Amino acid sequence: MRVALLTREYPPDVYGGAGVHVEYLSRELARIVDVTVHCWGDDRPSTPNGPRVVGHRPSERAAGQADHGPVLDALSIDLAMAEACAGADLVHSHTWYANLAGHLAKLLHGAPHVATVHSLEPLRPWKAEQLGGGYAVSSYCERTGLESADAVIAVSSAVADDVCRVYPSIAPERVHVIHNGVDPQDYRPERAAGAALLDRFGVDPSRPVVLFVGRITRQKGIHLLLEAVRDLPVGVQVVLRAGSPDTAEIEREVAEGVAAAKAEGHEVTVIESSLAREELTALIGAATVLCCPSVYEPFGLVNVEAMACAVPVVASAVGGIPEAVEHGTTGLLVPVEARADGTGQPTDPSAYARDLAAALTRLVEDPELAAKMGEAGRQRVVDRFSWRQVAARTCALYERILG
Repeated sequence: MRVALLTREYPPDVYGGAGVHVEYLSRELARIVDVTVHCWGDDRPSTPNGPRVVGHRPSERAAGQADHGPVLDALSIDLAMAEACAGADLVHSHTWYANLAGHLAKLLHGAPHVATVHSLEPLRPWKAEQLGGGYAVSSYCERTGLESADAVIAVSSAVADDVCRVYPSIAPERVHVIHNGVDPQDYRPERAAGAALLDRFGVDPSRPVVLFVGRITRQKGIHLLLEAVRDLPVGVQVVLRAGSPDTAEIEREVAEGVAAAKAEGHEVTVIESSLAREELTALIGAATVLCCPSVYEPFGLVNVEAMACAVPVVASAVGGIPEAVEHGTTGLLVPVEARADGTGQPTDPSAYARDLAAALTRLVEDPELAAKMGEAGRQRVVDRFSWRQVAARTCALYERILG
């Protein structure tokens, strides 16, 4: 079986969970089928027993367009990817950046198209401020690709429900739930290495550390965590491994939130520099608790990565997070009463922030409970969220489609 995986992100150019997903899925699939990854950028060198990786760049006509460059780049690359899929038995796209390429490859070459949903554009209306008119184009690419796909993979049951609600023309039997995974060998407890890394950034590893890992975007709720910081006990250190701001406005808001927290005597450290996976794993492993205050999270891979590192999680009870984080066992979930405007933002942000602070305080003040939840999280990952299991389920779906 020859499979073409279509994605924007692929190492070393990974900035979100979808890129991590494709990296590990392609590696595991390459053990059992012939896999070629088509991604943005340059070709990547082959690795033993790994997938072939082909890079694609936008055409000269699309590149550098001032107003809608990223969207036009995506469309241009989609055309190149679709043509390059000749000879594939099946194409498998990830995110709106590649969904249209999968659809076009199906039309051009007659290969079935599988699409994995990591998020849905209609449920991220805040992207309109990031993409402007390009948001309508990204939504069109996603809708066209998903509605015509032979199968849609949802990374959680919550996402499967969203797919059927947002795109009612997609029959429920075409939607299949296959959770994200994590490699427990790559993500494992490494307190010593993490302590050295914290020390490098001026953080005291002997005192409690609340860690946030994610992009600077309203979706990830970093602004809500910064409000919660003000209710944390004295001596708790907050570390934000945050980058890739969606807009200059949200970047400015976060900077102002950090400055305000510091002005009130709270310790907040922002790590803007990119970290190698080994460093990020060490950083997660050194935290007392990982905080994921997202208002929209189809799965929340970072939570599972933290659990694999035996770190308890405090997260919003939204999307697919409750399918990964077991409340009271591997962490604590904070309910979100969302506004009716589709943004996912809490109706009362201050109340949510206080609830978030209370959950974080419970764990930083009870090291024994935190350690117990961390151990339970590690076991849950080993039992339920390995990439080898994800690849096996994905390949079984391919075989079913191909007959």
